[in-house]
Amino acid sequence: MKVDKLNISIVRHLREGRKSYKIIAEDLGVSENTVRSRVSKLEEEGVLEIVGLVDPEKVPRHRVVMVGVKLTTMDLVKKGEEFSRVRGVVSVSVVTGRFDLILMVLLKEGFGLLEFYTEEVSRLEGVQSVETFVVYKSYNLKVPYIF
Repeated sequence: MKVDKLNISIVRHLREGRKSYKIIAEDLGVSENTVRSRVSKLEEEGVLEIVGLVDPEKVPRHRVVMVGVKLTTMDLVKKGEEFSRVRGVVSVSVVTGRFDLILMVLLKEGFGLLEFYTEEVSRLEGVQSVETFVVYKSYNLKVPYIF
C-alpha cells in the first residue's frame, strides 16, 4: 500500500483518537467514506493501529525504563521478537551502537526491575549484558497499558 499525503493527513488527525471521520473529512475536503475506507485500509495493512495510550508518569505506582541489551548472537531479529513477548516490554528496537536491542519496559508495583530481570529476562538465552536507564521525566511519552 502506498502511504500518500492524504493518508498521512488522516493519521495526523487521528492523534486525537476520538475525532470523528466526519470532522476529518470536512477539514481535508474529502468525503467521510473516503476517510473511513482509507483508515480501514491503513489498519488492514498494519500501517495504522488506533489504540488507547497512557502517560506512565500519571498512572500511580508505574515507571518506564529503557534497557540496552547486548547479545551473544547476531540473530537480532529473532531475539527482538523473543523480547517483544516478555512481560512488561512495551517495545523493542534493533539498534546500532554498543547495544543490539533497546527495550522500553513498563514496570508497576509488584513487578519492578528485580522481577523483570529475575523472572523474565533470566529465562532468555543469548543475553550477554543489560544496562538499565530509568526514565525520571519524559515528554510526549505515551504507552499502551499492558498489565
